[in-house]
Amino acid sequence: MTVPAVREAFRDECDRLVAVLRDLTEDDLDRPTDCRPWTVRDLLAHVRTGLGRLTDMLAAPPPPRAEVDAAGYFGAAKFTPPVDAARVDSGRREGRDLTAANLADDVDRVWRATLDAVDAQPSDRVVRTRHGDAMTVVEFLRTRVVEVGVHGLDLAAALDRPPWLTPAAAALVADLLTGGRPAPAALGWDRLTLIRKATGRAPLTAAERAAVDAAGFRWLSFAP
Repeated sequence: MTVPAVREAFRDECDRLVAVLRDLTEDDLDRPTDCRPWTVRDLLAHVRTGLGRLTDMLAAPPPPRAEVDAAGYFGAAKFTPPVDAARVDSGRREGRDLTAANLADDVDRVWRATLDAVDAQPSDRVVRTRHGDAMTVVEFLRTRVVEVGVHGLDLAAALDRPPWLTPAAAALVADLLTGGRPAPAALGWDRLTLIRKATGRAPLTAAERAAVDAAGFRWLSFAP
């Protein structure tokens, strides 16, 4: 995808999330999510941290060249039990500091600072991820759209709200999941259904799994 398209998807999805956060209560933040054992509060702490990673990464010296793309970032080998355990503990620890009163403004500040940092760099600038991968800043920004978009589906479910996935983010995530190819027409999936199925947010039937396997979709190892 082009740099403007990735930037638009990130901006739109973050802006929509902040709008949702503005009317949440403390009781809302304590609701359980399907990303167990996280509450809404813990999951939002995880999302906020993920949105801000690029700022620190861009402050570090760049690696000499990119080694993986956005799809490669979600490789299964990275999400080992110790990595998952550390991710869960971090979300719960950082969630303790979140309150409904300051959450929206805090998340808004974080994503805008990230986009400002990205805009100050050339699109081929290389960064190193927390997993040690070298990626271009645009490819890493694609992973941030996946994180905020898919976890937005988790948050909507936990809050008993309709999903708010924006068109730009849905297009980016679906494109990443399918390697840029359309889903098999026989499945009859729209983008939201595709994303839910491909990330484990909705179950696959046996017939759907056979069609997906035949199409060769690029399933991501997206942590639940």
